[in-house]
Amino acid sequence: MAPVNTVQVFGKKKTATAVATARQGRGLIKVNGQPIENIQPEVLRLKVFEPVLIVGQDKFSSLDIRIRVKGGGITAQIYAIRAAIAKSIVAYHAKYVDEESKNNLRKTLMEYDRTLLVSDPRRCEPKKYGGRSARARFQKSYR
Repeated sequence: MAPVNTVQVFGKKKTATAVATARQGRGLIKVNGQPIENIQPEVLRLKVFEPVLIVGQDKFSSLDIRIRVKGGGITAQIYAIRAAIAKSIVAYHAKYVDEESKNNLRKTLMEYDRTLLVSDPRRCEPKKYGGRSARARFQKSYR
């Protein structure tokens, strides 16, 4: 049996991690075994489709992408999924197609939104003593 062209990448947002496996196929994109069309909430569904809509459906027609996502909240998972999809198409083109198409994809995605390919470094700041949160202090009273 001939080896199948596969590439595995991940997308992260806060504590959510999405691992995407892209392989030769017929254009299926599945998230945790469910089709991408079933993603909830509906408001954020379009966010997941962004990489597909920006690059064009024709680039995804010969790829199957399977995504496993864990951790974080609903919104963070959605952003991790979209990053994983964008990174997987770029990685697949870099490994199995050609350098020029990879550079074109990368440029297109970067112009639209940098967070599709570069992870967001912001994290929750830890709480300190002398206050109720990271920055807020307890109220001072003289009586």
